[in-house]
Amino acid sequence: MKEGDFMILVRSILEKYPKEQRFLLAILQDIQRTYNYLPREALIEVRDYLNVPLSSLYSMATFYKALSLKPKGKYIIRVCDGTACHIRGSMNLLEEIKRLLSLSPGEVTKDGKFSLETVNCLGSCAIAPVMVINDKYYGNLNPSLVREILAEYAEKSGDENV
Repeated sequence: MKEGDFMILVRSILEKYPKEQRFLLAILQDIQRTYNYLPREALIEVRDYLNVPLSSLYSMATFYKALSLKPKGKYIIRVCDGTACHIRGSMNLLEEIKRLLSLSPGEVTKDGKFSLETVNCLGSCAIAPVMVINDKYYGNLNPSLVREILAEYAEKSGDENV
């Protein structure tokens, strides 16, 4: 994306909101949804638009787990490790993902297709263990099912190596 296009997109997000600090989190969430992270250039635009210190934006970006200062993959894999999921084998799922993608929590694959996170709860204990890829939930999982699911995503991306 060209720098001019980038700025136009960020400004179009900003213009949806009044210049009031109470909209800061919503603005950051929109930028996060657009880029899969919060680029520094976008934070500078937000700073100028709302007249807030850049340090406040970084503070908010590091406080909320849904926000990230580092790029995430096209497919964000979240594995639940809450009590129900943990008891039902979420660590086995995590180990399978690590093995298949050479990826640890908090990392992004070299090709930028996948990133991996662990979360404390996905609110789906009845179908534990659970993982979410972007906004799609998968429950009652085992390592074999994880392999099949990741193969489908790899196929969508044109990568047969998973």
